Amino acid sequence: MDTKFSVALHIMVMISESTEVQNSDTLANSVNTNPSYIRKITALLKKAGIIESTQGKSGISLLKSSREIDLLEIYQAVHPKEVKLLNVHTDVNPECPVAQNIEAVLNPIFTDAEQQLFQSLKARTLEDVIKQMKENNNESHSNQAI
Repeated sequence: MDTKFSVALHIMVMISESTEVQNSDTLANSVNTNPSYIRKITALLKKAGIIESTQGKSGISLLKSSREIDLLEIYQAVHPKEVKLLNVHTDVNPECPVAQNIEAVLNPIFTDAEQQLFQSLKARTLEDVIKQMKENNNESHSNQAI
């Protein structure tokens, strides 16, 4: 399972909300992965014009406010080539009537589901994620700030 999108969101929340400089080491510690994977994800976010990163003390920062960054933009940054989320198996028995029709029937259904997902991501912003995270954190009575 591909987790680049959730890792990218994790990184973006950390960058947006932390009062400390964020670099690949501190982000990797939070995500519980290695810094090279964080650098791979941040390179994609940087290429998409969502963040900027500099070596040294300034670390990584957002190029726009969290309310201006929708989740689809982040998703597309870490999946720069169009990726079909739902695929139909195509190596089927050509003599089977189900096999002959499965692709034609399922492709429009899968395409519609993907379009609805993308519309939902477009309607939500990084700020929405941050607000929800803060609400969840408050409900769990955590003493740590997001």
